[in-house]
Amino acid sequence: MTGRVDARLRDLGIDLPEPVPPVATYVPYVVTGNLVFVSGQVTVGPKGLEYIGQVGTDFTVEEGQAAARLCAINIIAQLKDACGGDLDRVTRCVKLGGFVNAAPGFTDHPKVINGASDLMVDVFGDAGRHARFAVGAGSLPLNVAVEVDAVCEIS
Repeated sequence: MTGRVDARLRDLGIDLPEPVPPVATYVPYVVTGNLVFVSGQVTVGPKGLEYIGQVGTDFTVEEGQAAARLCAINIIAQLKDACGGDLDRVTRCVKLGGFVNAAPGFTDHPKVINGASDLMVDVFGDAGRHARFAVGAGSLPLNVAVEVDAVCEIS
């Protein structure tokens, strides 16, 4: 039996990947009380790392949005694991933090991270609306274009 969030993912044509394992000394998420803190997710796709390079040099804003969306898909995969497979337990996306590997002078960080924010709303509806930050960085781990973390409330 699938829940309403799984049905929504199916409607959007999204097959969640297996959760990405950590690449350093940390855990992919921590559940404390009714909150799940999802560690920063990068642009790992079906073929491995994608979107390697800087937004504003190697990628357009639109390509950066696609990279952020991929990060959000990985966040949702981690959430599904944290919820024992039941994404209907997610009652609220509280906050996203977005980092953009940005070329000097690039200032459209919020537009890039909209790729992740829009997907959370598309998947979770009003419960996907969240507080957020979007900042530029001179580099990111593995030279990925975007990294996004999340805090979500679960039942």
